[in-house]
Amino acid sequence: MRNFKILLVFVAFSFFIACGGGNQKTETTSETPAASATETPAADATSYDPKRGEGKFDETNVKVDATLNASMAAAGEKAAGVKCTSCHKMSEERLVGPGWKGVTQRKSPFWIMNFITNPDPMIDKDPELQAQLELCLVRMPNQSLADEEARNILEFMRKNDGVK
Repeated sequence: MRNFKILLVFVAFSFFIACGGGNQKTETTSETPAASATETPAADATSYDPKRGEGKFDETNVKVDATLNASMAAAGEKAAGVKCTSCHKMSEERLVGPGWKGVTQRKSPFWIMNFITNPDPMIDKDPELQAQLELCLVRMPNQSLADEEARNILEFMRKNDGVK
């Protein structure tokens, strides 16, 4: 029973930490749509690439080998345990956010890295993410991931999807 209480406190604390910053992002982004409500959608429709996402990552700076990098995947599992798994399951099942199973087969590596490091602009522009937001009802918070941390999480996602 004591272990259950400790686990419950840890889960509640992790959820609070992982999702607590969502209000700050909502406040900062709430000014942008109001200021350019008529201009932004047209500009976004022509400049947003749904295969790449919004951010600095693309096929030139995200290299993924055919085989799994086990040390990166292990580091990614640790980082995901702190920043991601309070909202995401490794299966297809939705928790707070969608499950991760199959994500590396549906999305490109640079799209994933752009999204996990830069979620706000992508949610604002990507129709699939907007539809996902309607289902999940919680906007993904920016976890302030370093590039290396994001790359490690991507490798952990690949491991979760069966890459050997």
